Amino acid sequence: MRKPASIKALCSMPLAILFVMVLYPLPAEAHLNSTGMGPVYDGLLHFLESPEDVVPVLALALFAGLRGANHGRRALFLLPVSWLLGGLVGLASSVQGIAIAPVISFLLLGGLVATDVKLSLCATTVIAAVLGLEHGYSNGASMGQPGIGAWALLGVVFMVFVLVALCAAFVIRLRRPWTRIAVRVVGSWIVASGLLLLGWNLRGRL
Repeated sequence: MRKPASIKALCSMPLAILFVMVLYPLPAEAHLNSTGMGPVYDGLLHFLESPEDVVPVLALALFAGLRGANHGRRALFLLPVSWLLGGLVGLASSVQGIAIAPVISFLLLGGLVATDVKLSLCATTVIAAVLGLEHGYSNGASMGQPGIGAWALLGVVFMVFVLVALCAAFVIRLRRPWTRIAVRVVGSWIVASGLLLLGWNLRGRL
């Protein structure tokens, strides 16, 4: 008679599956991937499959949450609007965005979260606007489909709004010191990821 599997073995199996899924290479597409459900959903997928966009948005949401409700609301409404405006400009342009911009976003925003810098509401406003315009422009320029791309941008902007709303609201409610430290640790991981990304970019240029 077989002995029942240990708890450790049962827990290790899902972790192993997750590890394989993370490492499994996916093809990189410059244009929208079709979900078969329309351009808005294509935009949702485009954003969720772009860590160079998701991570900076997450970092800004965490930072705004650390700074309080006013900063959170400013990021919540300004970032999607500036993202949409930048995306529309990008759709009308054939010039690609700055290749190293994601690296700067990782390092700057991750650093702000890690150090918990007490910036003014005006500074948060500027950061949210610049982040939205730059990443939105890169999104629009990479879609290459002006008609469908405008609808896809709405999907991207919707996901940006949802991500900022959920993450910022979660962090704003944190009161215990150790919970804020945990958020800052996440910021340090983002910085570390930015350094790895910087090294990869420099390696490709050498």
